[in-house]
Amino acid sequence: MNKQTQRQALELDVTRRYFLGQAAGVGVGALALSTLQSQSAVASAATSSGLPHFPAKAKRIIFLTQSGGPSQIELFDYKPNLIKHAGEKLPDSVRGGQRLTGMTKGKPQLVMPPHSKFKRHGQSGATVSNWLPHTAKIADELCFVKSMVTDQINHAPAMTKFLTGHELTGRPSMGSWFSYGLGSENRDLPDYLVLLSKMKRGSDQPLYDHYWGSGFLPSVYQGVKLRSAKDPVLYLRDPEGLPRELRRSMLDGLNRLNRMRHDRTGDPEIETRIQQYEMAYRMQTSVPELTDIRDEPESTFELYGPDSRRPGSYAANCILARRLAERGVRFIQLFHPDWDHHSRLRSWCTARCRDTDQASAALVQDLKQRGMLDDTLVIWGGEFGRGVAGQGKWDSPEGGRDHHPRCFTIWMAGGGIKPGISYGATDEYSYNTVENPVHVRDLHATVMHLMGIDHERFVYPFQGLDFRLTGVNPAKVVKDILA
Repeated sequence: MNKQTQRQALELDVTRRYFLGQAAGVGVGALALSTLQSQSAVASAATSSGLPHFPAKAKRIIFLTQSGGPSQIELFDYKPNLIKHAGEKLPDSVRGGQRLTGMTKGKPQLVMPPHSKFKRHGQSGATVSNWLPHTAKIADELCFVKSMVTDQINHAPAMTKFLTGHELTGRPSMGSWFSYGLGSENRDLPDYLVLLSKMKRGSDQPLYDHYWGSGFLPSVYQGVKLRSAKDPVLYLRDPEGLPRELRRSMLDGLNRLNRMRHDRTGDPEIETRIQQYEMAYRMQTSVPELTDIRDEPESTFELYGPDSRRPGSYAANCILARRLAERGVRFIQLFHPDWDHHSRLRSWCTARCRDTDQASAALVQDLKQRGMLDDTLVIWGGEFGRGVAGQGKWDSPEGGRDHHPRCFTIWMAGGGIKPGISYGATDEYSYNTVENPVHVRDLHATVMHLMGIDHERFVYPFQGLDFRLTGVNPAKVVKDILA
């Protein structure tokens, strides 16, 4: 054995003896203290900029993400003149040379009138489609932003920008920013939880993991996906026959090894690993209790609708969202796909409305009757809207609408938002914003403001730059919609 080999063997022996000696004297209590200290250190690092910067109006966010681009023309943005102009060519002065997708570029841009009917609702007089009767009933609780704008015309980059502030992957999602900056009020559940609708017929539209990813932030801040299955979180259950006491002792030993490695290298991902092992251990108890909604009273299922009893449905996920909010989870995000209606808009869009309308309205009502709406911000919307020109025959039941980034509608409720208002306006073709445009980055700035964060001061240093959710272009807090 040469000198280098002898030295390596001695170092390995010292390391083993050090670990065994420490293991003999360190119990679960000391380990728990160590874990709490590490969590405190990470929280301290996360809030080094003094977060929150000012008193927050909202404590938590529920983001009802409608993936695919809901048609504002059929749902919220009533334009009676479209009936008058039906079948006519969209004026060049309206289009203004704006980009079209490859699906409609070079084809006649003929106006398709709305397939739905509209009425005014509540004291606010908000126009809501007859396809959304339950949403219409809570119109006075909602703030409709009808002048949303993005600069991406295809799904993946548009949704990536809608959720991360940038069209390219690799940036943290909104939920990850809030997890990093504010943490959670519940140490037994992650700060950021994601629920995907289980569609009855399946979905052709992918939902990518980077939509709830942590980007360049430590991976402890990424969204944790809850599945509608026997195991809501993969790999959380212990193998059959493994006593919980043995599992605890295994984690104790593993965490001590990770702690020793961290002390040597300072690698932040090791700190993340330690925390996630501990979080997973606690979630073994908290998640089954959370996801078992059988203890909900019959009135809850009546409120959220008949589909709320089907595990994984959008309605069942809305109930879970309320339960998560009750438990102090900071950012809860639901994804409901298949709003991409290039054809058969009359049938497919109404189907998505039936999936989501009652449960979305029920969630707002449920939060209000529990006294939680005032400090819970609810957001409903997708990555862009739909164009006025018909795709396919404008007067056929088979017709649909192409993507449209220049104006779309979202609604918000609770959490410091002014209720019963409609903000912004579009032209008579619902093609361009003509009053109070709200870019996606303005939405991000406003949401951060409601959570007590100055978007310009909340940054994360990475590769020599200070990154923020709202990016480098000017972003404004939309103060007119704040209560």
